[in-house]
Amino acid sequence: MLTNDTDKFGEAICAFANDFPGHSQPGYLLIGVQDGGALDGLEVTDRTLLRLGDLRSNVNLGPLPAMTVQKHALSEGDVAVVEVLPSDLPPVRYKGRVWIRVGPSRRAANQQEERLLGERRISALQSFDARPCLDAAPEDLALGQFVNTYLPAAVAPDIIEENDRSLVEQLASLRFYDYRTDTPTNAAILLFGKDPLRWLPGAWIQFVRWDGDTMGADVLEQRQFSGDLVTVLRELDAFVPTLVHSHPFPTPPFGNGTPRTSRSSPFASCC
Repeated sequence: MLTNDTDKFGEAICAFANDFPGHSQPGYLLIGVQDGGALDGLEVTDRTLLRLGDLRSNVNLGPLPAMTVQKHALSEGDVAVVEVLPSDLPPVRYKGRVWIRVGPSRRAANQQEERLLGERRISALQSFDARPCLDAAPEDLALGQFVNTYLPAAVAPDIIEENDRSLVEQLASLRFYDYRTDTPTNAAILLFGKDPLRWLPGAWIQFVRWDGDTMGADVLEQRQFSGDLVTVLRELDAFVPTLVHSHPFPTPPFGNGTPRTSRSSPFASCC
């Protein structure tokens, strides 16, 4: 196995992290060992170990798995061992695709296998964004934003093309829907909710401009942004350029006596 075969390594780590058989045991990727078990005389250097360790933070792999990399020196050659722990938040994807182990082989998961992995997540270990938003429903989401903006960026194009799953199943495969409670997750409400404030009181951005350099001064202007995240970001992109109100004023001259002009603006804050 070549030490620079990043895709093969990434798929193997993804499959071990998903732990589809449910063994709850680490998976081990051995570099320098042939299929029959014999060593191929590989020399494992520090550079090799660093390259393998970098797979943990590979942007194509997520959620990031827990893994370690070690070198074992034997008489027939070196072996690099990558230990991958089962993920508490499956399914783990590599380049938008879910990989699993079936017996001794590795292959892409089908939609039923992805669903089983999603249902396996341990509720007690779920982060806030992965928890269900009780009483919410798919109708409360701006589903067009999910389909047209998020989905193409998160899932491989060929998977989308051959996809025949319902919209709810697609949401669940990306941890935006909880089957157990039959509701969207908090992440779905934050990213795609038509009215996030209905469930999450802090889901908004506020801009305030004061007539002075402290928050005790009179308020000149304020504005609140809320809604699905894509729309909020677009509104901010249009609004931010209007924040700069420049006012020239004299400052101490340069060494040659030429006055210099500086610019300032009223104190403003976003939260």
